[in-house]
Amino acid sequence: MNITELFLLAAVWGASFLFMRVGTPEFGPVPLIALRVGIAALVLLPVLRSAVARAHVRKKAWPLLVVGVTNSALPFSLFAYSTLYVNAGFDAVLNATVPLWTGLIAFVWLKAPMSRPQVIGMLVGMAGVIVLVWDKIGEGQPGVWLATGAVLLATLSYGFAINYSKTRLAGVPPLVVASGSQLAATLVLLPLAFLYWPAAPVSATAWYAVLALGVVCTGFAYAIFYRLLDRVGSAYAASVTFLIPIFGVIWGAVFLKEAVTVSMILGCLIILFGTALATGKLNPAGFLSGKTAK
Repeated sequence: MNITELFLLAAVWGASFLFMRVGTPEFGPVPLIALRVGIAALVLLPVLRSAVARAHVRKKAWPLLVVGVTNSALPFSLFAYSTLYVNAGFDAVLNATVPLWTGLIAFVWLKAPMSRPQVIGMLVGMAGVIVLVWDKIGEGQPGVWLATGAVLLATLSYGFAINYSKTRLAGVPPLVVASGSQLAATLVLLPLAFLYWPAAPVSATAWYAVLALGVVCTGFAYAIFYRLLDRVGSAYAASVTFLIPIFGVIWGAVFLKEAVTVSMILGCLIILFGTALATGKLNPAGFLSGKTAK
């Protein structure tokens, strides 16, 4: 059952890049994401029906705001912006750099120890990013540099949010964090959404995309993720990172007819290999001695 939910979560989060690529050109990045987090907040709102949950939100209002911005409002908007210039599969592969930034921030900010394989893994992961973008840069596609920078800033923001949550929201029920942070993200983005609301009518297809983003890829996905987190622990739940690029590339190819290039596959493999090293999922010394990382 756990493995089924893990693959379902990866498929859903992989599809989010597809829906952003469909909805962003018509809504624009900020209005699209304001709707995404707003709908997700409504889906998760029942979590706050208890007095205990509401007390957590009042007590941790500022940390929830910070997490709402750094784990949703900012990175979601940056990813949406990037889809104006690069395809869904490209974004999904770059999303796999989140654990690299998480480890680096933990090392710099929280003074968490870092082994030699972890350092090598980060360098390998960044090399994979270069391989991934090399073809697009060589083709002279407009906006690729900015789009790539936006995605890397988004994954850096995720890395910060993960470490910040561990230090400032310890003891708060995970679903309360999810619900409170989506409400905070909505409050932050709502004024900007009104400011940048599209002048032209938005098609039904784009509305379906934003509904899917809010209900399925955010509200429903958070419920699955935190269910896994509670039942099998963070290490198992976080392994979804390794599956998201696969589904992101598949959905982009199947539904948007995006090309799957050699550099995309190679870049994906290198990034995932580097991520496995950096997160301790792959331990060369243990492998050689016949032991595997837990």
